[in-house]
Amino acid sequence: MGIIRSGDKLFDISVPVVVIGAGACGCSAALAANERGAGVLMIERDDPPTGSTSLSGGQIPAAGTKLQIAAGITDTPEDFAEEILEKAKHQTDPDMALAISRGSTATVDWLVDTYSAPLEVLTDFFYPGHKKHRMHGTPNRDGAELLTCLLDAVTREGIDMLTAAVATDLYADEDGRVSGVRIQRPDGSTEDVGCGSLILACNGFGGNPDMVQEYIPEIAEALYFGHVGNKGDAVKWGLELGADVADMGSYQGHGAVATPHNTHIGWPSITEGGIMVNTDGKRFSHENRGYSEQAIEVIRQPGNFAWTIFNETAHNIAMQFNHQKESVEAGAIREADSFDRLAEITEVPKDALAETIAEVNEVLAGKKEDPFDRDFGDKAPLEPPFYTVKVTGALFHTQGGLVIDGEARVLQKGSKQALPNLFAGGGAARGLTGPSCWGYTSGAGLMTATTLGRLGGEGAAALVS
Repeated sequence: MGIIRSGDKLFDISVPVVVIGAGACGCSAALAANERGAGVLMIERDDPPTGSTSLSGGQIPAAGTKLQIAAGITDTPEDFAEEILEKAKHQTDPDMALAISRGSTATVDWLVDTYSAPLEVLTDFFYPGHKKHRMHGTPNRDGAELLTCLLDAVTREGIDMLTAAVATDLYADEDGRVSGVRIQRPDGSTEDVGCGSLILACNGFGGNPDMVQEYIPEIAEALYFGHVGNKGDAVKWGLELGADVADMGSYQGHGAVATPHNTHIGWPSITEGGIMVNTDGKRFSHENRGYSEQAIEVIRQPGNFAWTIFNETAHNIAMQFNHQKESVEAGAIREADSFDRLAEITEVPKDALAETIAEVNEVLAGKKEDPFDRDFGDKAPLEPPFYTVKVTGALFHTQGGLVIDGEARVLQKGSKQALPNLFAGGGAARGLTGPSCWGYTSGAGLMTATTLGRLGGEGAAALVS
């Protein structure tokens, strides 16, 4: 896999815009390019398309949307950008934070108004990193549901897509202008397709153990909870073309994957006053600092796991998510009608667990400060019925990638000059997380996927018009 120097190669088939990947980023890119009259071909390794989008909670954060305004929420992209910078400790690109914040507003409105995406604002809890209700999710708060909506729009628009087709190589000249893509089918046969512009929407490198070990060794031995097809192709192609990459040690972790069930536990179980304890029955972190950084905290515990404990209020809020329902159906989440039953399920030292819960309830009652400086807010106490689930930390998807500008154009190494006709979004592009996992703002993955996909589609179409 790599770059084939094209020279004067003639392609039997050529289209104006090729999009590699058919997740949220690829669908957004294809729809935007198609709107502007460009012929589009999508190339997707899965059949049917799944990707990281389908594994996510399907929520897109945006500030100042029509849906927010209708819900009486006052918010601005500028405020959102500042919160992104705060979460990343100002170690991400401020211009890109603002550009994507502004772009996500237009993107959510566009998906709703133009393609009837059934999005609504979540108003019953706050995700870490957000001071306003700005998460826009589908009715079942499910990434697969969101992807189905986007794929349906692609079908309605008559956009061509090749599935079960792996892009193995790019054709490009010495100046980095891409002229085509080589595709491999399951039977080993290959096809070459020419293009005027190329959009890389093929996510990150979480499914490539060697790259994970090289760039983010701290999470290399953890469970990988992302899509196996995220092999880092975009990064490898970009480097060979002379593109710049940044924040390669950055990633989105998840601190609550049920084990051994491998189901996704909804984060309201934590935001609404839930805690995590280790095998000693003790808390070990500020659980609600963020689900991304909580992954490594859990992995560091004895046995690489922890018990999440939450009350009925938190459970009921989390049950609006399909992932939480699936965890209940799988038997991962267990109900305890008494403290004794909770201690029996978790098998942690009973006295230590009692002390931990008593301390948390004192914090919730305002009688003492939390030892981890967590502000629980006005949450209900931890009391029966308890809900508990054994969780591990996991790598969901990488956040380092190709450096792009505010129009999703891939930039050359050592300069602000864009490669001639290459665009990237989603996990293929550098995210807004900064250098590590702690800078990840909830929902940023889908925000950059859909927004950069739309911007890249517009730019790619403009080049071939």
